[in-house]
Amino acid sequence: MGQETPAAVELNEKQLGQIKVEPASRQTFVLQKTMVGNIDFNEDLLVQVFTPYQGRLVTLDGNIGDTVKTGQVLFTIDSYDLLQAESTLVQAAGLYELTSKTLARAQKLLPAGGGAQKDLDQAISDQQTADGNLKAARNARYIFGKTDAEIAKIESDRKVDSILVVKSPVDGVITARTASPGLFVQPGVVPAPYTVANTAVKWMLASVTEADSPFLKLGDQVQAQLLAFPGRTFEGKVTALGQTIDPVSRRITVRTEIEDPENLLRSGMYANFAISTGAPRLSVALPIGSLVREGDGTITAWTTKDKRHFTPVVVKAGLEQNGYREILSGVKDGDLMVTEGAAFVSSVFSIANAPPSD
Repeated sequence: MGQETPAAVELNEKQLGQIKVEPASRQTFVLQKTMVGNIDFNEDLLVQVFTPYQGRLVTLDGNIGDTVKTGQVLFTIDSYDLLQAESTLVQAAGLYELTSKTLARAQKLLPAGGGAQKDLDQAISDQQTADGNLKAARNARYIFGKTDAEIAKIESDRKVDSILVVKSPVDGVITARTASPGLFVQPGVVPAPYTVANTAVKWMLASVTEADSPFLKLGDQVQAQLLAFPGRTFEGKVTALGQTIDPVSRRITVRTEIEDPENLLRSGMYANFAISTGAPRLSVALPIGSLVREGDGTITAWTTKDKRHFTPVVVKAGLEQNGYREILSGVKDGDLMVTEGAAFVSSVFSIANAPPSD
């Protein structure tokens, strides 16, 4: 008959000095998925600043990296359309002034018998037409971004200025400049002379495996860490989940928004991030060093009642966080367990139960 393998191993005093025994305790485990992604600008907060009318660039007043405010001048162009609009405004203002004087004269002459009613009627009609044309010309000038004061000055001075001023429509940082003075630009023709982005919120894009995709949902909290900022965590949340699995990589694209009020993150940076997929749970846990993976793939821990005799127990392990492993079965809260030196106990057990040599 073969020798039976004992269910426990006894350690002597010297061997006991190599291990540590503590009661199993509960730890909080956060349900999360870890992934890798890259930083990008938030396209919802990114604006390409085009010229509203064609013309030749005269000045460019910002460089990449400059912070700009809404209404701050970005560039100016010499615009023929603006020149035409201002010329029309000057003509309309002059005609309105002439018809107003003619009407005033007709109104004075008629009571004194110096004019006919039809002349007054015609003067009223001409003045009303001129008034409508002047208002239309002023409205056209508003399209070009001129203020009331600027319009009034053009009317009074009878001088036109073909320089069209283009301002930033948003607060942000200039992320691209693709033009130089003298270049002819047109509305909507890419690339835009400037691109301005609100950098307080960035996007992080990641390809997530098909197997992990069911665990994610919109609004899940995200914690991102980057090599450029060791020890620092950037907070965010999931804002978009791809609806199509890539047929080659078997992944979907997940987009998260990351808070970056200091504008530290740069487009293209790689980031490791963890997405919380559920409420934290309190579970029995053991230090990672107290678990031994056996040759058959099972995971063993060592328990004792008298701190001298130790018995192996097969456990089912779950999440691993902060140096602890979640124990789903095999160990109860308060069980005395080997928390340091489990591999040593396993070796002693193996030696004690090695078959005798011939």
